[in-house]
Parts: sequence; structure tokens; C-alpha cells
Amino acid sequence: MDKLLPYILLIAALLLIIACAKYKSNKPGAANTTAADILGNPAYPAISYGGYRQKSREVQPTIAELKEDMKILSAMGFKLLRTYNVYLAEASNLLKAITELKQEDPKFEMYLMLGAWIDCKNAWTELPPNHNEESEKNAAEIDRAVALAKQYPDIVKIIAVGNEAMVKWAAHYYVQPDVILKWVNHLQSLKATGELPKELWITSSDNFASWGGGDAEYHVEALNQLIKAVDFISMHTYPMHDTHYNYHFWVLPENEDSLTNLQKTEAAMLRARDYAVGQYESVVAYMKSLNVDKPVHIGETGWATQSNERYGKKGSRATDEYKSGRYYQLMQEWTKKAGLTCFYFEAFDEQWKDAKNPGGSENHFGLINLQSQAKYPIWDLVNNGTLKGLTRDGKPITKTYNGNLDSLLSEVNAPPTAAEMEKLHHHHH
Repeated sequence: MDKLLPYILLIAALLLIIACAKYKSNKPGAANTTAADILGNPAYPAISYGGYRQKSREVQPTIAELKEDMKILSAMGFKLLRTYNVYLAEASNLLKAITELKQEDPKFEMYLMLGAWIDCKNAWTELPPNHNEESEKNAAEIDRAVALAKQYPDIVKIIAVGNEAMVKWAAHYYVQPDVILKWVNHLQSLKATGELPKELWITSSDNFASWGGGDAEYHVEALNQLIKAVDFISMHTYPMHDTHYNYHFWVLPENEDSLTNLQKTEAAMLRARDYAVGQYESVVAYMKSLNVDKPVHIGETGWATQSNERYGKKGSRATDEYKSGRYYQLMQEWTKKAGLTCFYFEAFDEQWKDAKNPGGSENHFGLINLQSQAKYPIWDLVNNGTLKGLTRDGKPITKTYNGNLDSLLSEVNAPPTAAEMEKLHHHHH
């Protein structure tokens, strides 16, 4: 034993060095941090980001405004952002803003999943969309994404080809999966030839059904090839929308009649979380049915805080700050425990989404509203001083409802019964 001891100590020391080296590359701030280090790592919380303040995207956020937003999100602990297109100036300006912040403070850390927007032929025009052909604009969009990934390799860690570009209800613009596959293969070949960094991960960010987790009409060979071609799957799940479209999980079960309003609401939010988990599991199951095993992360999920349409008081009664806050908390708990990255939707309210209808749900998905007020899910970050000294558009960040929980709860409605939902649907159609 004595003769072996020096060797045992040597091996132990070597193992320690190896373990430390592995840990070192994983610690935040390492210059060589990759998507493989970041995704699924709880040290890198993620969020979907758009910094538009006005009712039109013709008014691009300035670099100063983008830096202000980055300071807020960084203080909140976010280290990975998802953006949606590169044909508008916002994405390239965001990369400039992050670069400036890193020059001012070498410890500042923010990474991007850069989205390239993909359309079908005639999308957003007077002509009928041709879903079997792609827009001639896609090639230039991919080229712009490639150029930014090459210019900012320290920030751009993932490129997502398309946003909900395959889902059939994206009636204005959806494409067939072979278009997404073509561009993913193109980016993968640029990695293979060394034009793009080998560590850059490529995906498409789409609805759970588009990834095979739902209706069989999506189960086409091009999708199967796409699942094999991407570095990970980025899937979207929106129980909030399905409180209207597929409401069976949402309606009040008969055995909950005697519960209080808040107990009914809490039970409904747990069912909403389970519904999202079910959609995640369905995508994983489809992937595994192809003998593929790669990471699946939540590219988008969220819950609006108000709606004057289908999800509001006259509809499925899903939207209010309390429910949104519970959904945020439940999704963070689940994804952290499961080792998933969740690009929560979204950081700040944006009013361009449904510009003609200020009360529309699309304008109200943010954790922070346009009055620089933190909504219920992040009141604690105001309380504990995390956001102290930070401003947005010159305003310090305060709490909605003046932080009064009772007045927030007074606006919470429990979900409708099945009979009430049936009636609503007959009325709508």
C-alpha cells in the first residue's frame, strides 16, 4: 500500500485538476463559454427580449435604451436572450449595446440566441401566401445572421432559423419544414468548413406541434431530417392560448365547486403547468421515436397579464397578474428542476404587437410594463433592492398595484365551468 500511495495521491491530484478545468470552462464570464455550457445550466437564466417602446417597430430602440434594458435584465440575473429577426436594426444594435457594456465592465455577461425570420412566398403582401415556396428575402436574412455571428462570436451562441415558421396556424407566413431544413443544413455546413464557429448551436424555434409533439399532419420526413440536423430543439408551449382553443385542462372540475376563488385559481395554474410539461414530453417522445436523443428546451412560453378578448374576463378568464405570476414561478421551478433552459416570454411589454387594440393580450406579456412597473412575478426584486438605482426611460422601477396584494387579488377570477366555456364558444363561432 505504501508504495502505491504516491501514485494514488498523484491520480487524485490529476482528477482534481481535470475537475477544476471542467468547472472553470463552465463558470460565468469565461471567454470560451459555449451554447453547450449555457443551455440547461441554471447559472444562465434565459428570457425573450424585444425593446420596442412605441406602437410601431418603425421606431427602433436606441443603443442607450437597449443598454438600459440590458442593465435591468442583467440585474435580474438573465444571461441569455432570445431575439426574433435581423432585418430590423434592433438585433445588430443590441449586439453593439452589449459590446459597449462589456467594454465598460469586463464582468458584464449576456449571450444571444439570434433569430433569423423566415417567411413563405408572398407573406405579408396583398397576394395569397404560397406556403410551398419560400420568400426570396430569406437568403439575405440568413446572410445577415451569419455576418453577426461572425462579428460577435463572444455574444451570439445560437442561431434560430425561423420563429413559429412551420406551424400551420401562422397563416400569413408559414413554410414547409424542408425550407427550415435547407437553412439549418446551410448553417451546419458553414460550421463544418470553419466559416462559423463549430460551437455555435443551430435550431429552429417553433410550436410543440411543429416538432412532432401534436397532430400527425406534421410528421413528415423533412421534419424527421430537421430533428436530426439541429443541435437542439427549441419548442414553444402556450397553455394560456389553449385556455380558449383547447380548454379541457382549464375548466373548473366539478369536485372543486366548494373551493375558494384563490384555491380554484391555484389548482388551475398547476393544471396549466402540467399541460406545458405534457407538450414538452410529447416532443421528447416523438424525437426518441426517431432514435434521436438531443436536448429539448423551452424556446418560448409565457402568460399575459391582461386581455380584452378571448382570454380575459369575457373569455376564459385566464389573464391577470396573479395567474401570470404563478405561471412564471411554476415554469421556473419545473425547468430548473428538469435541467431545461426556458426562454420566458417576455422581458418588457411591447405595444406594437396589437397596436390597434391596447387591451389586447399580445401587448401584455412582459414582466415589466411600459410605465416601468415590475409586475407581480418580480415584486420581490423591487422589495429586495435588486433593481434599485436602475431606470427605464428615465423612470425608476416600481411595483404594479403599488405592491398591494389585496387589490391585485381582487381582480382574479377563477376559471369558468365547462358549460360556461361551451356557451362562450357557441357565441364566438
